[in-house]
Amino acid sequence: MYKEVYELWCKKAVEDPSLIKELESIKDNSEAISDAFYCDLEFGTAGLRGVIGAGTNRMNIYTVGKASQGLAAYVNSRTDKGSIAIAYDSRIKSEDFAKTAAEIFAANGIKVYIYSELMPTPMLSYAVRKLKCDAGVVVTASHNPAKYNGYKAYDETGCQLGPEAADYVLSIMNGIDIFDGVKKMDFEEGLKSGIIEFIGEDLIQSYLDEVQKTRVSTDIDLSGLKVIFTPLHGAGNRPVRSILDRIGITDVTVVPSQEMPDGNFPTVPFPNPEFRQAFEESLKIAKDSNPDLLLATDPDCDRVGIAVNIKGEYKLLTGNDVGVLLLDYMLSRKKEMGTLAKDPIAVKSIVTTDLCKKVAKEYGCELIDVLTGFKFIGEQITALAEKGEEDRYILGFEESYGYLAGSFARDKDAVVASMLICEMTAYYKTKNLTLIDVLDGIYKKHGYFYCMQKSFTCEGQTGMEKIKNIMTTLRENPPKEIANSKVVLIKDFGSQKSIDCASGKEDTIDLPKSNVIGFYLEDESYLIVRPSGTEPKIKIYVSAVGKDSDSADKRRTDIEKAGTQLLGF
Repeated sequence: MYKEVYELWCKKAVEDPSLIKELESIKDNSEAISDAFYCDLEFGTAGLRGVIGAGTNRMNIYTVGKASQGLAAYVNSRTDKGSIAIAYDSRIKSEDFAKTAAEIFAANGIKVYIYSELMPTPMLSYAVRKLKCDAGVVVTASHNPAKYNGYKAYDETGCQLGPEAADYVLSIMNGIDIFDGVKKMDFEEGLKSGIIEFIGEDLIQSYLDEVQKTRVSTDIDLSGLKVIFTPLHGAGNRPVRSILDRIGITDVTVVPSQEMPDGNFPTVPFPNPEFRQAFEESLKIAKDSNPDLLLATDPDCDRVGIAVNIKGEYKLLTGNDVGVLLLDYMLSRKKEMGTLAKDPIAVKSIVTTDLCKKVAKEYGCELIDVLTGFKFIGEQITALAEKGEEDRYILGFEESYGYLAGSFARDKDAVVASMLICEMTAYYKTKNLTLIDVLDGIYKKHGYFYCMQKSFTCEGQTGMEKIKNIMTTLRENPPKEIANSKVVLIKDFGSQKSIDCASGKEDTIDLPKSNVIGFYLEDESYLIVRPSGTEPKIKIYVSAVGKDSDSADKRRTDIEKAGTQLLGF
């Protein structure tokens, strides 16, 4: 069915030898050809993300080129003298894809600023804002397995592209011949002419200056903290070490086996700080050095995970745990020090723990719920900045290990989060408290909100159909009860409707449309179902409320089992 497109690629995809070899290897494999060519890799608000390889449904210089031509057209439709910033991480072909994008932007008359070495995603967002660019690109697949790469596009605010901009780029892409419709200039020629320019060290240092300004407890000595840090073969090594050194945390051991960039991620099955496997190499070192904290950032250094030392054993904290701790720490310490802004604001995603609402209320902090995707948190910061009220912003966070303090960037930032987590740990250490002690205190004060997220992988064309059918079934036949608790409220963010199950009354949800459904139970627990926007997965998010740790844990397990069955897995 896709043989003609495959044969066209065999003739024209000749610029990358690895693609020539792959195309030859699948010539007699109809299933492999179908999977590689049955659709175009989807471009949306999250940009592109997919398996690296040959085909329209893969990440390669041609799909990256097509997206870049579309983004160039978008910028040129808005200004005559546009500029775009580019960053990339350690993934396979990241630098190649970044240079391909630069060549295409330059050929379209757009000034390009590109980092000369791998840099974290938040440093791209910062560069867009600092250099007053019209757009930005970072080549990364975040925490996905090694076979993936991606292409995230940003607008002039430093946020990822919104729906209208993404639709414009996609409309241009749909009209472009992937081989003959893309303009290109040699990278070295672009450097010589000045239309391509490397980003200098001064901008890197100014970013670290801004991160340092977000410190809260400037009144304490941090030198007593002992940390083991792993960048998981990614972009976090230099900036995280630099910021910790700046604030006086010098007892930092970097895991040797994971220090250097390597897109194959040879020491971890998934370079994801959400999972304990990401800490296995750190734990080997911790046996002898007994650090206070284990710290891990993902390949593009926009997510951070931690493990806390509890009498020689290391307990991993979830993204929800750390979000609650950071919010409580920042609000309480700022209030104590007299630096808390009037009418403070924090922002979280709809799938992040509601325990944050209790914490925010205690300190008179407004808590705004937004859709999943850090661009929506970035938009809230931008709205405050436009009113000259960015000082009100305290923290933005998602359960998926993403946090942002400060208004200098508009995407989650593991550099600033690592600094604040270490500072927070050092502060509580002066009180003879661990982060676990503090979290237990928050639970006792506000209630036990135990959360979890579970993903179900559905790859290929059949997987996409399965996810679509699950969401359709949930909308047409929603459950009346989950884990022996009545569903009292349904929020369908796709239709932007909130339905009271008892009265049937419908209210409008004042958020953009999103393919997400939430089932809210009579005991304040909830189950939310959401297909991933960047991976072939469908996810459930569980929040269970209990009177104590045991009851909350059991409730979480019961809802997780019920949710798994509800989706048919």
